[in-house]
Amino acid sequence: MTDTYKIGTITRTHGTGGELSMNFTDDVWDRADADYVFIETDGIQVPFFLEGWRFRSDSVALLKFQDIDTIEDATEYIGSDVYFPHDLTPEPDGSDEYTWRHFTGWHVVDAAAGHLGEIDHVEDSTANTIFCIGDKLIPAAEDFIERTDACTRTIYMHLPDGLLDL
Repeated sequence: MTDTYKIGTITRTHGTGGELSMNFTDDVWDRADADYVFIETDGIQVPFFLEGWRFRSDSVALLKFQDIDTIEDATEYIGSDVYFPHDLTPEPDGSDEYTWRHFTGWHVVDAAAGHLGEIDHVEDSTANTIFCIGDKLIPAAEDFIERTDACTRTIYMHLPDGLLDL
């Protein structure tokens, strides 16, 4: 779906009451006015309504969904990707600045190589922020960005020669 972007993956169950552990790359569901996320099951994204959640660490959250009340029900979703709708993602708080994670789900086009793919994840835990596009790691450096198009959610870049060969 182009209207959603991946925010994490269900990794395991937690306890016996249907709670699930999710490794997340974006905690948008906590900042947005939304009571659901999408989970990919059988190749389609299905909405799941949140009963509650709590953070376990800065990259793991425990989620409780409606109608998933047993460990048996929860086990079915281990390994499933979790998505969030773009249209419910909150705008920056008045500063007109976005964090790099805002660009998760955007497409990257290089001037020489063309379309590189969709940003699966933004790695910002190190000094150099990286766009992760499948197995490609692209530096998210402002010097490489020519322009952005919010309507098509595309970042146009001019990457240094040889960077994609690394």
